[in-house]
Amino acid sequence: MAHRKLHTVLLTFLFLQLGYFAAAQNAEQQTARYFESIRNSPPLLEAFLRDMPKGGDLHNHLSGAVYAESYLQFAIHDGLCIDRKALAFAAAPCDAARDSVPADTALTNPFLYRVLIDALSMRDFHPYSQPGISESGEDHFFATFGRFGLVSRAHTGEMLAEVASRAGRQNESYLELTLGLDRTSAQLASQVGWTEDFDQMRQKLTDAGIAEAAGDVRKRLDEAEAEKDRLLSCSDSAHADPGCKVTIRYIYEVYRGTPKEQVFAEIMSGFALANADHRYVAVNPVMPEDGYTSMRDYDLHMRMFAYFHKLSPDVHLTEHAGELAGGLVPPAGLRSHIRDAIEIGDAERIGHGVDVMREDRPIELLREMARKKIAVEICLTSNDLILGVKGDRHPFPVYRKYGVPVVIATDDEGVSRSDMTHEYLRAVENYRLSYTDLKQIVRDSLKYSFAEPPVKKELTSNLEARFADFERHTLSVIPK
Repeated sequence: MAHRKLHTVLLTFLFLQLGYFAAAQNAEQQTARYFESIRNSPPLLEAFLRDMPKGGDLHNHLSGAVYAESYLQFAIHDGLCIDRKALAFAAAPCDAARDSVPADTALTNPFLYRVLIDALSMRDFHPYSQPGISESGEDHFFATFGRFGLVSRAHTGEMLAEVASRAGRQNESYLELTLGLDRTSAQLASQVGWTEDFDQMRQKLTDAGIAEAAGDVRKRLDEAEAEKDRLLSCSDSAHADPGCKVTIRYIYEVYRGTPKEQVFAEIMSGFALANADHRYVAVNPVMPEDGYTSMRDYDLHMRMFAYFHKLSPDVHLTEHAGELAGGLVPPAGLRSHIRDAIEIGDAERIGHGVDVMREDRPIELLREMARKKIAVEICLTSNDLILGVKGDRHPFPVYRKYGVPVVIATDDEGVSRSDMTHEYLRAVENYRLSYTDLKQIVRDSLKYSFAEPPVKKELTSNLEARFADFERHTLSVIPK
């Protein structure tokens, strides 16, 4: 009798489980059919994608993620000036005779406001060329960082709050933010100078006290996160902003366009931070890849990363590589950056990877990336605005064809005037992604993140529950 009862209970449980999975599969299938029905309706598609869980954004530069309007408010709060010729923020005192006016002037001068926002972002930008002056998309994009740099260095907490809130409101659950808070390593590097022997160089920096850099960064980050939590009311569950639920980790940025001793010192500090603080999950070289120093020292930089990775193999590396296009550099400069980042620099993910088909033996490289599970951070809007690479000229579908993991990312959503929803929208419209494709890309954004294993496990489990909720809600609002 007892055996029969147990058998009945097990069968009941099994039927319930099968019913649950059947219902879930049915909801997924119906959601997929609805998705196909709105594929050619951008407004409905945008609404669908905004509500859809989007996992993580793994390529997001904090200073470039903040909108120009916020930077203007920060500048007004700090009593800064606007250099009307350079269209950049400048320190007080202001001097109208030298075209330097108080930042709040922009609020009452519509023309100044308009051209300033344009100068601090890619809004309404069009490449131009005339005798003696020209500006490409890449020129304008990277120039924005210098224009708002005086402000961005002083408002990390507010910037974190803006970016986390935007992510939470778009149903993202995880961010890996690339940011620079290190004010020490570059100074020490300039003091000790360059030594070709890496062991000796590391010892010189150690003797100069570079270990203090990591402590200083951690202190600044503690203060910034506390300010972010305050601004988002994270301690008040009844009024907490959606951004409070977004898990944030950080990537230490190394400035590849600087002298070699500074690059070495920053890589050293980045590894030290990743070893000392779980919030720092990786190290990454930034600055334009086509710059003179970036191109000249590329192989040296990769060997630096390999050197420190051998000392600390648990530290993750994602590296900007292949953010190049034909004509931007000589053909030889397109032949090996992605491969070198992987085979020499120990990269676990590649940022951009746009010129992959210009590399030597590209099909072999693609197969190697697929075999090693080297994910590519795809930044569609950024690649269009900076490199002019879009649509069928972008390698996004090629990566997918050869089984290379891809994740969709924003890069610099404030400068680009975009967000994660519109990155997915662009991907769907240009590459005919199915709902199944979207779910795989979203899942991979957590799978290939550098979050600690317990955090990644929790985020992954939560993502599946969020997809189930999203699909049930989608079915409830579909017109009958």
